[in-house]
Amino acid sequence: MNTAILRLMVGFKRFKEKYFQANDLDISLYSRLASTGQTPKTLFIGCSDSRVDPAILTSSAPGDLFVIRNVANLVPPCEHSTEGVRGTSSAIEFAVMNLKVENILILGHRQCGGIRALMSNKPMESSFIGQWMNVAAEARIEVLKQHPHGDEDTLCRAAEMESIKVSMKNLMTFPFVREAVEAKKLNIVGLYFDLERGELWQYDEVSKIFKPLEI
Repeated sequence: MNTAILRLMVGFKRFKEKYFQANDLDISLYSRLASTGQTPKTLFIGCSDSRVDPAILTSSAPGDLFVIRNVANLVPPCEHSTEGVRGTSSAIEFAVMNLKVENILILGHRQCGGIRALMSNKPMESSFIGQWMNVAAEARIEVLKQHPHGDEDTLCRAAEMESIKVSMKNLMTFPFVREAVEAKKLNIVGLYFDLERGELWQYDEVSKIFKPLEI
C-alpha cells in the first residue's frame, strides 16, 4: 500500500472514531442518517478540483449537502433523457424531484483548469474535456467580446465567473427546476471562490455582477 493510500486509510480511522464510537452507535449521526435517510436542503454543484471541496469550504456535516462535482462545475442544458448518458442531469433531477432540495448552489473558483482549457487556443474537440467544456462555449464568446485585449489571467477569471451564469441559465431549462423556482420552492445561487485570497463572491441578479460576500 503506497503512502497516499495509507494516509487515506488513517483518515478513515479518524472518521470512524468521530462518527461511529462503539459506545454511542444508537445516537450517532450516522445511526440517524441510516435510519431516517438523507434530507439535505441544498444541492451543491462544484468543481472536481481537489482544492475546492464544498463540504470543507462550508464546514458542513454528513447529510447537509447533496453534491455534484464535475470539471468546471458545469450544468449542461436539459436534453431528452434518451440521448447519451446524463450524469449531472440525473443528479439534478434526483435532488429536485426526490430530495426536494430548497437551494441549488453553483460554486466556481479561481484557477479552474477546465476554464483555462476553454480559454486556450489549443484545439480540444477530440478530448473528453474539450467536448465537456463546450457546455460553456458561450461564456468564452462573451468574455472575449468584453475583454478583447485581456491577458490570460484576466480572461480566465472573467470566464470562471461567466460560466457560472451560463450554468444558472441552463438550470432553468429543466422543467422541474423552472417549476420549483417559479413556485418559490427553490433558490438558485451562483458563488465564486477566490482560493488565492480566501474570498467568496455571490452573483447579484439585479446588478448582474459578482460581489464579495460580507459574512
